[in-house]
Amino acid sequence: MRADAAGARSTVLVTGASSGIGEALARCFARDGHRLVLVARREAKLHALAKTLRDEHGTRVDVLPADLARPGAAAALAASLRRRRCAIDVLVNNAGVLEQGKFIGLGARRAQQVIDLNVSGLTAMLAAFVPAMVRRGHGRVLNVASISAFAPVPGLATYAASKAYVLSLTESLAEELRGTGVTVTALCPGITATAMLDRAAQGNARVAQLPGLLVGDVQAVAAEGYRACMAGEVVTVPGLLNRAATMAGRAAPKWLLRRIAGAMGRRML
Repeated sequence: MRADAAGARSTVLVTGASSGIGEALARCFARDGHRLVLVARREAKLHALAKTLRDEHGTRVDVLPADLARPGAAAALAASLRRRRCAIDVLVNNAGVLEQGKFIGLGARRAQQVIDLNVSGLTAMLAAFVPAMVRRGHGRVLNVASISAFAPVPGLATYAASKAYVLSLTESLAEELRGTGVTVTALCPGITATAMLDRAAQGNARVAQLPGLLVGDVQAVAAEGYRACMAGEVVTVPGLLNRAATMAGRAAPKWLLRRIAGAMGRRML
């Protein structure tokens, strides 16, 4: 990543940084000495992580609590950073929510919550920070999607659709911004051992019975995302099994992919 005129490391904004993949990504950037801006709703957890990163790596870490599902939150965050004269070089769009269960049983409110954060919040963050990167002629974006972006997933219908949006938007922007000095990367992990998975398992005993072989390590997922982001790759899928599944899914006819994904997804309901 390009340094500024003083040779300093980049300033990295990580959303959803209080736990899971977001926290692990923040640790990756901190280890390489980047300045961090941590964003999430849980202020106490952000401050605890910030202290740990400062103590362990000596890097500067700022905490800005925000609920990015709220309209105007991304714009307010960008305005606050402008007042501090803090330019963001790397944007990590990790904040997201998962709702597991039959679509007809979730209700409109819970489906809308997924869309508000995973789609609207992420898009607003891009609109708030990418134009300035383009004007400066350098920047990196890492959007956290999912392997569910590649196939329909009964029981995760709204979530999978939201991640398909993230993947499509990432690929479109990567081409649209080619030559500007700004790269856009989609990290598409499979099932990963995080608090989000724990919450899903509490609501569905079948999730708790998933074989360990299918559950990725959060540190390994974050390391792959960090590497791909800094290399400017467009799409990365951590894990051999996940890569094989996505490649097979892209090669299979749509009707066959629906049938296979449907049979597997219905077993989890």
